[in-house]
Amino acid sequence: MDSRLLDALSERVLIYDGATGTQYQASGLVPADFTLDPSKLSGQLKATAQRLDGQALDGCNELLVVTRPDLVEYVHDAYFEAGSDLCETNTFGTTSIVLSEYGIPELVYELSVEAAKIARRSADKFSTTAKPRFVVGGIGPGTKLISLGQTTWEELEGTYCDAYTGLLHGGSDALLVETTQDLLMVKASIVAANRAMAEAGRRVPLFVQVTMEQTGTMLLGSEMGAALNMIESFPSVTAFGINCATGPVEMAQHVRFLGQNSTRPIAVQPNAGLPVMEKGQAMYKLTPDELADWHIQFVEQYGVAMAGGCCGTTPAHIKAVSEALKDHKHTAPAAWIQRRSVYPGFNFESKTEEQMEGKVLVGCSSLYQFQPYEQDKSFLIVGEKTNANGSKAFREMLAAENWEGLTELARDLEGEGSHVLDVCTAYVGRNEERDMETLLSYYNRHITVPIMIDSTEVPVIEASLKRLGGKPIVNSINFEDGEARTDKVLALCAKYGAAVVALTIDEDGMAKSKDKKVEIARRILAKTRASGLPDQDVFIDCLTFTLGSGDEEFRESAIATIDAIAALKEEFPLVNTILGVSNVSFGLKPAARQVLNSAFLHFAREAGLTSAIVHFSKILPENKIDPEVWKITSDLVYDRREFVTSS
Repeated sequence: MDSRLLDALSERVLIYDGATGTQYQASGLVPADFTLDPSKLSGQLKATAQRLDGQALDGCNELLVVTRPDLVEYVHDAYFEAGSDLCETNTFGTTSIVLSEYGIPELVYELSVEAAKIARRSADKFSTTAKPRFVVGGIGPGTKLISLGQTTWEELEGTYCDAYTGLLHGGSDALLVETTQDLLMVKASIVAANRAMAEAGRRVPLFVQVTMEQTGTMLLGSEMGAALNMIESFPSVTAFGINCATGPVEMAQHVRFLGQNSTRPIAVQPNAGLPVMEKGQAMYKLTPDELADWHIQFVEQYGVAMAGGCCGTTPAHIKAVSEALKDHKHTAPAAWIQRRSVYPGFNFESKTEEQMEGKVLVGCSSLYQFQPYEQDKSFLIVGEKTNANGSKAFREMLAAENWEGLTELARDLEGEGSHVLDVCTAYVGRNEERDMETLLSYYNRHITVPIMIDSTEVPVIEASLKRLGGKPIVNSINFEDGEARTDKVLALCAKYGAAVVALTIDEDGMAKSKDKKVEIARRILAKTRASGLPDQDVFIDCLTFTLGSGDEEFRESAIATIDAIAALKEEFPLVNTILGVSNVSFGLKPAARQVLNSAFLHFAREAGLTSAIVHFSKILPENKIDPEVWKITSDLVYDRREFVTSS
């Protein structure tokens, strides 16, 4: 990776450019400016021009990189003259989805290359040793939302990969997805950017910017915490920020949140205030000096590392910002980010600097909200009734393909207090992959808590990860069949941004002793660390065996599990532990199961258990159970036997 941009970012605040669409519109464009001339073109561009036969594609600003490259370069020049360090390529709508609206979806790659070349010329023209200028290959959100079913993952990843490949070949110094409104679309674009860099043989910084509406969330209702938590699970994302929709006043709360929680350098590009309608046109009233004052506050109070403008901002705005922030330092952990960017697999085995400062959102997320792993006075509750293996009601609705009913079942678990839902559609005679894709598309839109993907099939896991915004958890990995499947699943977790549950099972079977459980856990963590997953995103399941069978082999199984949890807590303090609690009471009657489940969970939590797959409404605290019954149950858990002796 060329580190010049990252070096500059670590030294000072970098200045973005401002709005470009208004600059184009102000130049007096005519239909000829949106018409391809085949006599001046070659390859795919010429073929498309011949097909269009002189048709003007009015309003397609992306086409200007071919029809009016002089104008595009002029706008880049104007912002560099104003003092910007970074210019965004004229590729906001250069995806097949947007270009299809103009009948030219085949031009994604060609327009991206040309846009990057123009920006490259401008940047090189203004670069000096003291102040190098950089090209950011930026793509917007498109016009279709994947979470609403308006497009597919495959279409998004494919077209963003084509665009990013063109931007890389054209000479971009960094890649950007901006003005994003859907976290699932953001995830697809990150995967596409990583794929494009791998295929192009060039690794560059990757920037992501979301758009927060006046409601305080993204368009689909995503909170900033959910967005940041998801981004933090992708080491290749160098910087994260916010742009468009509002002015700096409305952005301030989100910038403050990022300053308090982001481990990545923060980028902020506000509009020039909220628009005001005058004579049928939207007018932006925030002055250059006012924008500069806000950016000074953002940099000095919240550590913002990249500052610029969006809708309504002009070269005058960027000049004011540039002069105000000249030689300003920022507090973003850029040196740490540089290591992560150059070495995507880099991972700390102990507490990172950011964790010690309390700057990591340790947890998972849905499309809508962040869920911390650590719960005040509780544990991470994973609802178990959205699982074909554990719920008769779920199986019956799945067989009937009653997706609305399955969604209501999940909502009931939310209402009972579940923080995460364990979802499994593996059922004899049905297509598990298809069922997971369909169900998770419903859950992604309608369920606010994060999802735990429960499957043993690698294709099902990958298909599921393409259906969920935010950061899910994958359940599970083990070494029962060796390491090959585990390696595949961990690669998917790294690629799509997910945590993982790992069972203490190896080639010899399920670990039954404390020492064997800990031994396998160490082996698991060697794998997860090598894959780039931080310890806090690993959930070790020390296994739960039934105490209700009367089998002599399992009389001390609960003790071994509890002791293993305590040992792991001491040796790996950041690692989470999890249990499928109801297994301990398998074979008993419902009343006995409720008591035994409650007691076993109680003792496991005392040992350090952080999470559990459990029907939470059926768990009772110790003070709600008769003391004599509690004693009998605890004696069963700890295998304390009392023998009647003759007098």
